[in-house]
Amino acid sequence: MSDIEHLKYPIGKFQKPEVITSSHLNRWIATMEEFPQLVAQQLDGVSTSDYDKTYRPGGWSVLQLVHHCADSHMNAFIRFKLSLTEESPVIRPYLEDRWALLPDVVSIDAEVSLQLLKALHKRWATLLQSLQSDDLAREYIHPEHGKRFSLAEATGMYDWHCRHHLEHMKIALKS
Repeated sequence: MSDIEHLKYPIGKFQKPEVITSSHLNRWIATMEEFPQLVAQQLDGVSTSDYDKTYRPGGWSVLQLVHHCADSHMNAFIRFKLSLTEESPVIRPYLEDRWALLPDVVSIDAEVSLQLLKALHKRWATLLQSLQSDDLAREYIHPEHGKRFSLAEATGMYDWHCRHHLEHMKIALKS
């Protein structure tokens, strides 16, 4: 893996287990519960200029990463709720690179999205903990990938997403 590839995917790309077990799900849900606090720990004591640091050339700043996680996880939470209340909904993708440049991202304090993440992840983890195996088997269709994702797989993907961007923040703040 090249240095740039390592910086882009510091924990590697998401690898779906062949069989998703309750152990996987418990670990993934724990990540969802812990994520806002782990982000808060990373941001504790950072200076205003630290929020402008990036994890790689052309990568997002720490500020953009925090806001991106809030944006992405809001979308994911809605996808979960749609999947639980509709039959295999086709979800709506969004242009995350463009969202990362909007005024609410580049000019709002990270604390706003951190508070959003705390509330959102509390609700999301509560929802995830209540799901039974038939709920976790429910799916949504992602038109960009032309693929169905079960809620069990999506839980793993967002566990990875949390850890992936947390590592980006750590790398950026060390630079």
